[in-house]
Amino acid sequence: MPEKPLISFITVNLNDVEGLKRTMFSIFGQIWQKFEYIVIDGGSIDGSREFIESHSNKIDYWVSEKDSGIYNAMNKGIKAANGEYLLFLNSGDHLFGNQVLSKNIHELGFFDLVYFNIQIINKNNVHIISYPSHLRFTDLFYGTLCHQCVFIKKTLFAEISLYDENLKIVSDWKFLILALFKFNCSYKKVDNLLSTYYSDGISADNQNEQIIMEERQRVLKKYFENFFYEMDELNELRSTIKNLKGSKKINLLIKFGLLNKF
Repeated sequence: MPEKPLISFITVNLNDVEGLKRTMFSIFGQIWQKFEYIVIDGGSIDGSREFIESHSNKIDYWVSEKDSGIYNAMNKGIKAANGEYLLFLNSGDHLFGNQVLSKNIHELGFFDLVYFNIQIINKNNVHIISYPSHLRFTDLFYGTLCHQCVFIKKTLFAEISLYDENLKIVSDWKFLILALFKFNCSYKKVDNLLSTYYSDGISADNQNEQIIMEERQRVLKKYFENFFYEMDELNELRSTIKNLKGSKKINLLIKFGLLNKF
C-alpha cells in the first residue's frame, strides 16, 4: 500500500493558462518532492486543459470539467486528496523559491493549521503580510489568513465541513474562523515566507466589497451572534478614535501637554 503523502497541493484553474504555468512550474521545481499534486480545471477553453495533460506525468490527479464555482472546484480537490495536510495554490500563485518546502517541511505534523507569512503582489506594489503568532477573534473579524500560506489538516474538513458552496467569495474565511474560534483547532505560526499571491482575483476586486461584507455578516450573525454586536460597537469606537487622532485641535493640545497622547 502506497505511503500516505504529508502534503497535497491543490490548484484550481479556469481559463488562466499563463497563471497555471507559473503555479505548476513553481510546484514542479521544488527540491523536496514527496507530495501529492491535484489540479482541478473548470473546463477551460484557453489551452489550460492541454497544458495540464502535457504535464500529467507530474500530476497525481486532474480533471477538466465544468463546476458551479471556485468552492465547488476546491471541494473536488479536497475529496480527491490523500495528504495529511492540504494547501490551495490556485492559478497564478506560487511558492516562494524552490527550497521553501525542503526548509520548512519539518514544521508540519502536530497542528491542525500551520500558517506562514505571504508576499502580496498587485499592480502598484509588493508587500509582505506577517501574521501574528497568537490569533485573536478580531484578526479574523477584520481580516483573514490567505489560504495560499495555510496548511490545513484534511481531517478538519471532515470535522467542520467542506467549503460552503452557497458563498461566492468568503467560504475559505468562514472555514478558518469556525476552525479557530468555534472548534478551537490547534495552530502554529511559522515566521517564514511560504508563497506569493497576486491580488487580482475575485476577492481582491473592489466591486465585490459589498458581497464580501454581506457574506461575512451572514456568517458572523449565524455562528457568533453575541460577538457580532459587541464587535460592531468596538468598530464604532475604533472609528471615533481614528478620527480624533487625525484632529488638528487634538494634536495641538497633545503638543502643548494639555492632553495625554492616546
